[in-house]
Amino acid sequence: MTNFNDMSKISESLADAAQTAGQYVVTVLGGRPVSGTVVADGQVLTAAHVLHSDEVTVRTADGRELAATVAGRDPATDLALLRVEGLNMPAIAASNGARVGELLLAVGRPMHGLQVTLGLMERAEAPQRGPMRGWLEAGAAPFRGVTGGALVDARGGLVGILNAGISRGTLLAVPAARALRVAELLNTAGRVPRGYLGLATQPVHFPEQQQAETGNESAADAPKPEGKTEERGEHGPRRGAGRSERGGPMWDGRGDGRREAMREARGWNGRGGPGWGGPHGGRGRVGLTVVQVETGSPAANAGLLVGDVLLALDGQAVRHPGELLERVRERAGETLAVRVLRGGQETDVTVTVGER
Repeated sequence: MTNFNDMSKISESLADAAQTAGQYVVTVLGGRPVSGTVVADGQVLTAAHVLHSDEVTVRTADGRELAATVAGRDPATDLALLRVEGLNMPAIAASNGARVGELLLAVGRPMHGLQVTLGLMERAEAPQRGPMRGWLEAGAAPFRGVTGGALVDARGGLVGILNAGISRGTLLAVPAARALRVAELLNTAGRVPRGYLGLATQPVHFPEQQQAETGNESAADAPKPEGKTEERGEHGPRRGAGRSERGGPMWDGRGDGRREAMREARGWNGRGGPGWGGPHGGRGRVGLTVVQVETGSPAANAGLLVGDVLLALDGQAVRHPGELLERVRERAGETLAVRVLRGGQETDVTVTVGER
């Protein structure tokens, strides 16, 4: 028997979450009207591709119209940070972590007030490979003006910044942690430096016997290559060899903002060759074989060699070139430890992430 009282409570809870989040969602008038999300006092995140000028107007939930300027744009996430004079609002609260299957709300504020659609949390993390690499699928129907709005959980906590213009028919979101990091960098530097290694890799699966052998190797006994490095966002394999991190050996992440964001959303990092991905369906040990090292790159300066197998970055296993790219992308200038299998022995190589 249906318990309408319980359904009413769920409905009221979702309405409360929409109203809570809606306070921090504004209308951005800088081209066609879209939404924006308050991420700090005087700071609003919205989509970069919809802004036709660096001078825009923001309309708040209480009807105020305030002048805003673009502090910076990040083509890879299609985010732009606006500085808004007189906003005087705190940031929207971050989610405590939405679980798969939780109800989500896509909250926007187009020209005619607050608008909300309902969806589900379809996965716990943004995928590191495939057509939606690095983005969350909001699981809600897009509506006009939702871009730049907030994807929130049933408590009104921020899960991501919405974008309906990157993948046709699919409402995507930049995960909250990444979006807030981008906002911080845009506020302080006006841009988001992109980390890179300067190498191409291809997944390799270790046979069971070799897994046992490599697992017993002692890093202390292994020779350590000399030299330190910077990193370049690593390349994925091209057909039969190594392909650059974003689609080709010379592709360095610069170019048209919306096109770059679309490449980002579609996983434009060099995947697609025969047998791409390797046998890494969760069984056994997988590493990344280095198939190309760019001359003068951070990887080359660190002493990484063609034929090395990358096993871990800062103590965490790496199983796919797209995953490696994501892990270094926003760590330009940081020094990392890379666990490498070379000549049957494991060793650590110190790499300083390069910047594009």
